[in-house]
Amino acid sequence: MTALQKIDAPEVVSQSDGLLSVIARAAADPNVDIDKLERLLAAQERVQANQAKEAFTIAKLAMRPELPEITMKGRITIRDKNDANKIIQETPFARFEDIHEAITPILSAHGFDLSFRNGLAPDGKVRITTVLSHVAGHTEETFFDLPHDSSGSKNAVQAVGSSTSYGKRYGTLSILNIRVAGEDDDGVAACEKACISKEQRDEILTALDDLQANKQAFATYMGVESVADIPAADYGKAKAAIESKRKAAKKAAMQ
Repeated sequence: MTALQKIDAPEVVSQSDGLLSVIARAAADPNVDIDKLERLLAAQERVQANQAKEAFTIAKLAMRPELPEITMKGRITIRDKNDANKIIQETPFARFEDIHEAITPILSAHGFDLSFRNGLAPDGKVRITTVLSHVAGHTEETFFDLPHDSSGSKNAVQAVGSSTSYGKRYGTLSILNIRVAGEDDDGVAACEKACISKEQRDEILTALDDLQANKQAFATYMGVESVADIPAADYGKAKAAIESKRKAAKKAAMQ
């Protein structure tokens, strides 16, 4: 086992014992200025924070080679609106439960804990915050703001649940930089003939870039994993949504 593979919190804390001793002596001296003591305490906090961040980084680097590539076992099924038995498109995706099962033992072995916070963004979207904490005391986080996923005739509770699951899934993949098998083709291979063409996809992506719109949020609004997965039958809907966004942006600019 290399030095990178184990970081013990007590070892990290002990490196600042010298400064702690100085603070202890200063606190016991009635002649020490309170402002000076507060500055010493602030310095101690900075030292501990830097040591915790260093331990976090070293442990994460040691863990990275052990993190697995995730197989897409989940499947999004889009059915014909007029015929529920007719499947228009099936798109595979990596399920959160599969990701969680694969990474939890590895995270624990390296002193990490993964947690989530649910809330609302200022614009009313669902905000899912992914928090990666280490035993040494350092924490990093990332968040996704997602619209309520009401695709597939979901009710309000199901819409929030779907967006929450989506945010946890992609927050985990993002903060740990985990690769999902089969995602490099941007969904084109899985989509086959049922989805929009490459030209239509590029047209939509360019329009979203022009509007500085969130591509992932747009894909979620369309009920798919990515823009490339938009069914050909919904191309008109996608264009209409973009045009609506463009009009709203122009109206806002004129006010």
